[in-house]
Amino acid sequence: MAMDPISIILIDDHAVVREGYRRLLEGDSHIHVLAEGDNGNEGYRIICEYQPDVVVMDITLPGMSGIEVTRRVISRFPDQKILIFSMHEDMVFVNRAFQAGAKGYVTKSAAPEALVDAVRQVALGKLYLSEEMAQLIATQTVSDSEKGIDLLSSREFEIFRLLVQGHSINEISQALHISYKTVANYQSTIRQKLGVTSAAQIVRIALDHGIISSIDKSL
Repeated sequence: MAMDPISIILIDDHAVVREGYRRLLEGDSHIHVLAEGDNGNEGYRIICEYQPDVVVMDITLPGMSGIEVTRRVISRFPDQKILIFSMHEDMVFVNRAFQAGAKGYVTKSAAPEALVDAVRQVALGKLYLSEEMAQLIATQTVSDSEKGIDLLSSREFEIFRLLVQGHSINEISQALHISYKTVANYQSTIRQKLGVTSAAQIVRIALDHGIISSIDKSL
């Protein structure tokens, strides 16, 4: 039975850039671009209208930034998958993207096939971080993380595993039959024990320890 193509909304303020990436993405027969937007406000509107499988969005946009659009969309549609595709190669932007609710971050300097791979992985509910950003995070991740993994209780480790697989706090609370607030508190404790401050660093630790597959490297 044939699978439905992955539906995409592409948001970037440069028409030539959008056209190039539309062609790249639709070069894969399993990906279809539903609509495009050239600013944050329009992007928010069409995301809410179409609710695609994956949104591919730049950070620097006229009007609302891609980070703000992400935050607003996720507050309304917590399960919407958003992939940030940006020229910014700074951890500040990566951290803000994940904190806003993005499921992936790819830099525009990455190989073209990285974007296609990222879309596929994010569509499956996985987190994705382009290789050069993952390497940057690795150099910034504290050395105490290995000891921190051992400090996690069985419940903390289970929540840690679900978080790095891309599940939202709401999904985890439903799966484990505990409150949203309890999961959020566990998340804070996990970060404290691992000595990290961002979702991206948590993901990198999980990759380094084999808790998620290196195929997602992506992460």
